[in-house]
Amino acid sequence: MSAHRFLRRGLCAALAAAALLPALALAAYPDKPIRLVVPYPPGGATDVIGRIVAQRLGTALGQQVLVDNRGGAGGNIGADAVAKAKPDGYTLLMGAITSHSTMAKLEKGRLAYDLQKDLTAVQVVGYVPLVFVVHPSVPATSFQQLVSYAKANPGKLTYASSGAGAPQRMAAEIFRINAAAEMIHVPYKGSGPAMTDLVGGQVLMTAETVPAALQQIKAGKLRALAVTTQQRISMLPEVPTVAESSPWKDYEVTSTFGVLAPAGTPAEVVARLNAEIGKIMQDPAAKEQFLQQGVYVLAPQTPPQAADRLKAEIAKWARVIDQTGVKADE
Repeated sequence: MSAHRFLRRGLCAALAAAALLPALALAAYPDKPIRLVVPYPPGGATDVIGRIVAQRLGTALGQQVLVDNRGGAGGNIGADAVAKAKPDGYTLLMGAITSHSTMAKLEKGRLAYDLQKDLTAVQVVGYVPLVFVVHPSVPATSFQQLVSYAKANPGKLTYASSGAGAPQRMAAEIFRINAAAEMIHVPYKGSGPAMTDLVGGQVLMTAETVPAALQQIKAGKLRALAVTTQQRISMLPEVPTVAESSPWKDYEVTSTFGVLAPAGTPAEVVARLNAEIGKIMQDPAAKEQFLQQGVYVLAPQTPPQAADRLKAEIAKWARVIDQTGVKADE
């Protein structure tokens, strides 16, 4: 055999072996536990969703998926840790996509990571709807009456939020701009203290996640006026949507959650995770488990569709922040 032919055969063999590497890597994945970073303390919506995903994904993959709570800085500490992790599929982020998207705008230039460049969307899992609620002392029994009251009483309507970049704040700010009303924002560090003061009458209104507000609504301590989804929801079927209660037909604010991986994670690994999480989302028992926590599961998406959803969220909230003038430190 000539040296030329020998070299050519060697090159072909090397190329064939290289082509098999992704398949071999996928066949071996995962061969050790996976870490799912939840960028908030235990007990919140992101943590609850993350633990359901972790338990079921671990069963599907045959490896433990360990929840790692890395709270702080509005979710940015945990997200940054995943963005800088080795892109091998063994470190994932249980992301609060809406909150991360708002913080990408509010903290632009101050974040140590780029949400789109440093992270890859694996799967969008579901969303938690919000509901506009008022203290019973507010003379409004419908959403349109609330809008009229806000307009007619400049500076009188106070509204709570759980943080500058939270969906709760964004929902109320869109209300303020659409109603052309002068209102007073009262920021809190979390939904718990905000709801306590709302029930006590220290503040008068908020747009809160349905799970956080549901008990107080059912107890008659808060009045629910409208949900922030485009269609009515099963948890509050008697409460109309903002879209059907006002001229704001495009109004929609939800807190969306999904799984992300470090940029550069092999496409085969992303596809495997995407498919397995998608199966979880279609399982009736899992859907019911999510719904018990106030989470409405979305139809499974492909990785490109999940990336498009993340891009759209970032663009949407950047526009809202520009229109409302919301600041990170307010």
